[in-house]
Amino acid sequence: MVGLSRREFLERAGAGAAAGLLVSRAVTAGADPLGIPIGCQTYPERSQIADGKFVDLLKNMYAAGIRQIELCSPGYAEFKSLADGKQTRRVIEDSGLSCISAHFTMNELRNQQAQSIEWAQAIGMTQMGTASLGARVTSGLIALDALKRAADEYNRIADVARRAGIQQFLHNEGTENSHLEDGRLTYPVLLDLLDPDLVKMQFQMSSMRLVGNPITYFTNHPGRFISAHLHGVDLDTPQPPATGPVMPIKSAPGAATTGRGRGTASTGVAIGDDTVDWPRVFTAAKTGGMKNYFIEQEQQGGWDLMLKGVAYLKTLT
Repeated sequence: MVGLSRREFLERAGAGAAAGLLVSRAVTAGADPLGIPIGCQTYPERSQIADGKFVDLLKNMYAAGIRQIELCSPGYAEFKSLADGKQTRRVIEDSGLSCISAHFTMNELRNQQAQSIEWAQAIGMTQMGTASLGARVTSGLIALDALKRAADEYNRIADVARRAGIQQFLHNEGTENSHLEDGRLTYPVLLDLLDPDLVKMQFQMSSMRLVGNPITYFTNHPGRFISAHLHGVDLDTPQPPATGPVMPIKSAPGAATTGRGRGTASTGVAIGDDTVDWPRVFTAAKTGGMKNYFIEQEQQGGWDLMLKGVAYLKTLT
């Protein structure tokens, strides 16, 4: 499907609404956004981990300005070598980094939750999540009953995690970006079905093309969004138009390249070179309750895109 151009988008959104989304590109040099150390998801560099180069990867991330990482669990084939949590923690901390969270497969959370929690605690994590609930979606649609069952299951999983001192979170890479059979977006309904104390959210920034403006979600759900994956998102490229609240477009887009990513949209553009109004996103994230954020650029040249993103994030306050 061909997406709207920015001009068409602004015309449809209305001049008044558009004006509220446009800001100067100028930013003020200062600390990391929200005062949180800049983080990076390790999944884009999973081949290095599978090849036994975890130590080298961490050293390179530290040199790049990364101070926190997010892992994937040993349930991911490329991360099996990290199964010894205590040893993994030593390697991470010896590299000057910390690891506050990781993604786990739903199979692990259903069938090996005790072992998963033990591994997370050994590394020093306080957050555990999954990429998607994985409920059945057919032609982009999910039945409300199926969504309720998936949410109830995840609430139970999160309750066990809470009693172990772990905050469970949910990312949005699949089920969460669908529609209900009655046409409603799944994501806002899921926010109501999940217990806000048991389950926090980790927003996939590339999914704003599907579920809508993160600023709206952060503002309307205070304290609910504990984390985020950051990617450059060029809203002028021919991708599916947004189906949720309008986008946080800034005044002047950067050049985009093509790429192939793990998330809901293939961006191939660095954070700061895209069309997202990141200062407003991070301002809203304070209300949303964000505790950490992780760059995740999984396209050809993703490492260089990550480096550009780190440099840009360091200009924000």
